[in-house]
Parts: sequence; structure tokens; C-alpha cells
Amino acid sequence: MSKERILVVEDQPDISNLLKIYFTSRGYEVFTAMRGSHALEICSKTPPNLALLDVNLPDMEGYEIGRALRANPRTRHIPIIFLTARGERRDRLIGLGEVQAQYYIVKPFDIEEVHTIVKNQLDEARRKNQLHPVTNLPTAELINEQLRNLLTTQGWAMAQIHINGFETFTQSYGSVVGEDVLKFTALLLNEGVTEVGVGNSDEFVGQMVVGPDFVVTSTPERIKLICEHLLNRFDEEIGLHYNFRHRKQGFLEVTDENGTMRQVPLMSLAIGVLTSQDGPFYDIRELSETAAETRQRATHQAREQGRKSWVAYGRGHA
Repeated sequence: MSKERILVVEDQPDISNLLKIYFTSRGYEVFTAMRGSHALEICSKTPPNLALLDVNLPDMEGYEIGRALRANPRTRHIPIIFLTARGERRDRLIGLGEVQAQYYIVKPFDIEEVHTIVKNQLDEARRKNQLHPVTNLPTAELINEQLRNLLTTQGWAMAQIHINGFETFTQSYGSVVGEDVLKFTALLLNEGVTEVGVGNSDEFVGQMVVGPDFVVTSTPERIKLICEHLLNRFDEEIGLHYNFRHRKQGFLEVTDENGTMRQVPLMSLAIGVLTSQDGPFYDIRELSETAAETRQRATHQAREQGRKSWVAYGRGHA
């Protein structure tokens, strides 16, 4: 299981260091930011599982950070806890009402109490099956919610991504190394979305609960660039997860149940892309099934072309 990531936004170094040291010792991965702009940059590149926000910051109020997190499909599910010296009724109403934070704690605080609240919020997110246990990406109902939003809008694009050969790889190398591949793919997706969609809030990245399958939503213009980034980086670097011999020969030797030896290529990606022009889609099941069919076409086209990873587009993609 991947470490859960906590973002601490606090401009007082002593408090920031205290929180970082304490939560790191409890097994969390802790990011810190002393300015709101830095906090938003962190959230864009590596969305945390929970945010601890101060209100008084040098460049903006913590409320602005919270509103930005709630407005972005990639971060709107993140629990927000305000940890601030501003305890007036008006401040609480903004934090709990407008920003929809889970808690509003006024300084001075009891750090063990804060830890209990943080742990409970992260436990609640896991009980709701909102985050993938390996990559911490949104999953299950959060993906369905995003897909339902697509059904009622125009100008969107969706990519369904599958890692071909993942099951064979994990059988040969083990589940722990397989988790590294999932984390690697999630990292590439977040990087691609950040590079292409900087300044936008249309992008969403999620992962299915079971299997090496991911979902990205964006706009038709940006989805192509995101997919190109992902394909190029994946094909260039996936070999690093294999040993030297397999990497050099470009395949694994696998013995099937009949005792026959066969060669399985190194892992690759199959991506199926749909846009709103491929619709209308009447429910998320129809949308998901159509995307899966397009993704399967990508696998067939890659084999025909003698290529590794491949992306196939629906009829509505210009």
C-alpha cells in the first residue's frame, strides 16, 4: 500500500516543521508549502490525500486554495482541514460553508487531536472506496461521478487506458514490482495532465479498483497531447522495470498450462479515446463499454502495425 500524502500549507516555519516531523513519523508522506501558489503547484503535480490549510498566507488566503481544490475534478474529493488562528464565526462559516472543509481547527491546537481527525478522514475516504490503495488515484464512485458529469456536457474527451501484459509481468516478477508499474503509470498520467492542462480545471485522472486500467478526462484538444506524452514516456521507460536479459531481448518467456513455451512482449499501453462528438451516450455503462471497444481496437491496430503502445480514437475525434 502506498503512503498517504498530506499537504501542509503553513507560513510559520516552526509550526510547519512540527507538523511535517510529526506526521512523517506516523508513516505519512508530507508535502509543505509556505505560499498558496506553491501549494496549488503541488496539488497540480501530485494531488495529496488530505490538505491541512492555514488561512493567513503571504500571497493569498487559505480559502482561495480550498476553493481551487473544490473546483478541480482531480482534487475536489480531497478532505480539507483548516488549521488557523482566525476563529471568528464568519471565518468558520467561510471554511465550513463556502469551501466545504471537513474541519475548522483554531490555533493553538493539540497535535494528537489533529492526527486523530486526519486519520479518521483518510479512513473514511478508504471506506467509501474513493482512492486506489496503490496509486492513491480517485477510483470507483469518484470515476462514475466524473463520467456522469460528462453525459450532461459538451466539449469533453475521455481516454480509457490499459496496460497490456501486466498480468504476465506480475506473475513473473511479483505483485510488489507490479505495484511499482502502477505507480509509474499514475506518475506519467499526472505529469502529462499537468504539462498539458496547466491553468485548467478540466482534467481528471482515475484508476479502476481492479486491474491495470486508468481513466483520463480532458478536452479533445488536450487529450491527444496527454496520450502522446504517456505513450512516448511509457515505451521509453517501461523496460527499466525488467531485468537486463528481458529488457535486451524485448520479451518474457512464459510456460503455459500445457508446458508450451511462448514469448510475451514487454508491457505496452492500449488507449481508447472518445469525445462528446461520439455520443450521445445515455448512461455511464454505455460510455464505458464504447470506450473499452475503442481501446481493444487500439490493441489490434498495434499488433497489425508491429508497434508497442497505441491509441485509437472514436469517430468524433477530428
